[in-house]
Amino acid sequence: MINGLTHYRSIALKPNFWQSKAGECSSHFKNILLYIIICFLPLNLLAQADSVSELKELVVTGVSESPIYKNSLNIEMMKLKKIEQQNPFNLSDALSKHPGISQMTTGNSISKPVIRGLYGNRILVLLSGLRFDNQQWQDEHGLGLPFIGIDKVEIIKGPASVLYGTDALGGVINIIEEQPDVNHKRVIDFNTRFYANSRGTLTDIGFQKYNKDKQRWSRLRLGMESHADYADGKNNRVLNSRSDGYYLKAAYGYKKKKMIQENIYNFSLNHYGFIMEDIYNFIIPDKRWSRSMANPHHTVMLNIFNSKNTFFLKKSLLKVNAGFQSNLRMEDEGGGQISLNMHLISILATAKWEHNITEKTTIATNTQLTFENNTNYGGRIIIPDANMGEVSLSGYIRQQLKKAIIEFGLGGNYKTIKTLYTRSLNKPDKDYQIFPFLMQRPSINGILGTSFYPTKKINFKCNISSGFRSPNLAELASNGLHEGVYRYELGDPNMKIEQNFNGDLSLEFRNKTLFFSLSAYYNQFFNYIYLNPTSEKWQGAYLVYKYQQQNAKLYGGEAILKYAPAYIKNVSLNGSFATVTGIKADGGYLPFIPANKMKWGIRYEKNTKNKKMYIEPEAEFYASQIHPAIFEKATSGYIIYNIAAGIETQYKGKPLHIYLSGRNLANTAYYDHLSRLKYYGLYNPGINFMLTCKLYLYRD
Repeated sequence: MINGLTHYRSIALKPNFWQSKAGECSSHFKNILLYIIICFLPLNLLAQADSVSELKELVVTGVSESPIYKNSLNIEMMKLKKIEQQNPFNLSDALSKHPGISQMTTGNSISKPVIRGLYGNRILVLLSGLRFDNQQWQDEHGLGLPFIGIDKVEIIKGPASVLYGTDALGGVINIIEEQPDVNHKRVIDFNTRFYANSRGTLTDIGFQKYNKDKQRWSRLRLGMESHADYADGKNNRVLNSRSDGYYLKAAYGYKKKKMIQENIYNFSLNHYGFIMEDIYNFIIPDKRWSRSMANPHHTVMLNIFNSKNTFFLKKSLLKVNAGFQSNLRMEDEGGGQISLNMHLISILATAKWEHNITEKTTIATNTQLTFENNTNYGGRIIIPDANMGEVSLSGYIRQQLKKAIIEFGLGGNYKTIKTLYTRSLNKPDKDYQIFPFLMQRPSINGILGTSFYPTKKINFKCNISSGFRSPNLAELASNGLHEGVYRYELGDPNMKIEQNFNGDLSLEFRNKTLFFSLSAYYNQFFNYIYLNPTSEKWQGAYLVYKYQQQNAKLYGGEAILKYAPAYIKNVSLNGSFATVTGIKADGGYLPFIPANKMKWGIRYEKNTKNKKMYIEPEAEFYASQIHPAIFEKATSGYIIYNIAAGIETQYKGKPLHIYLSGRNLANTAYYDHLSRLKYYGLYNPGINFMLTCKLYLYRD
């Protein structure tokens, strides 16, 4: 237990409705189960109408561009339209709707994705094809990327270090920017979203120009969002959970006979209210609609530029991507007093070469280079100044058989971290001394997978892969007070490489009305790194937490059922289930493991020549998480009721999309197990209605 967390409210554990004995289930859960059985079993089971078609779409994530079913990797895709229909707060919130994906949150706006129980530097995020680093090592550092101005997101579940290098041992999130509309010369679109609970808005406007004759295009998008404090399921305001953001995206590209180039620039400036344990003791509530950032808050400014180049050689394809990223993160303790001030600069480059040896055999090589510099400018320092470098080289072969594909890859990586003398962190009277050091870590990884599709209805995948992650700067050299949770964190420069081996099986069946998917995985970790409390106290008041290592394992699976019965017109049913368990070698449990989750929904959709309409109520069931890590709290199970509706029509001859959704309709007061605010007795958001309006102002 974290010292001093006196505000944490007691949680009465309830039996898990799908794990407990029937006699132990509450009558409420029994009624829910009975409702599901009566409504859904006679219809066989589930569906979302667009899911089957998505399986045929090309994905760029993986060895080469190919349909999902012709990839041995477990890849899922989420298009912008689907994201907009959900009205999420951010990109992590949208991704968490997929089975096997959750989000670690500190309120509404600070959120990072969790894939099968892994998060932070165990998940690699790609933006326009290059690694994106937003200081993910800290729990309260969110992903910080909006979903505006993107085309789709592709997700790999499982290790992909051979393809993408370090940090991809838990999965990959590939964010693909919006593509040029080749059917129109000029497009101007306007999008605005309203969030009732946080009194918030997110608005953006985009402009695109495409020259068909010269094969050139340019685009520009401006966006802004603003949220007040949110209210929980008991209608209590969670002070300082406010946020705002300003966004700019620009791109210019052209296509020639043997080359395609696109240059992309992204800028964002975000402020996030900082919530800590005793925040109610020193913050005076202001007006409900207030957005003032006079109280403690984070400021994050991103500048990202990259150039994507594709060269069509005589019998092969070469893709070269290079970029620069600037990540400035500051912490204002209130009244303009900057304490933590870190600047991370990244220079990145990748080169991928693909060659078809025969019509059915493809080989590819991939090279990645990364250099990063972290510099502290603030008075409070947790991690030292450092230079970090990485180089990786891999090769893979893809063999197409009559009814299957086989993929094999092997890669090597070399990473180095050199910490530098850093003011207060290395002063002689420091209570804990971690002197400047040089870490060098090589690693070799492999992947072997197959996708077998004997008929158009069946797809079986088997994948065995390894991943690795060198300890990050925080795990090696943290030496300071983490004020957000009142603990002193201490790294270990002698940390070993974190390595994992993962086995993944999946089976898919589909026909005109039914889609069924079942997947299972076992993920064995060697030298898993975790933060552990000790009996020591810094200055007699704050517990000392040290980064430690031991072997661990994660295992679980997901199931998806989708059904559109032919005898009920315009109706489809959908459902999913996901479970994951994380255990250390000593029998203890890993931190931030999401609770088992099941979701059911029914969708009515009617399409006419000029109009599309839909309505979709759903229920999300979260089990009790009674296996917390040593410094976590157990959480009770709960049910969230949601509804979504929308219409796609035209206004003055231009497309108009309106999406309305309601979340937590019963205004349930609950603690999500991955919410960091549960330690302070703060519930997740209560009832919330969200509205999205998308209008094309001009198209020619």
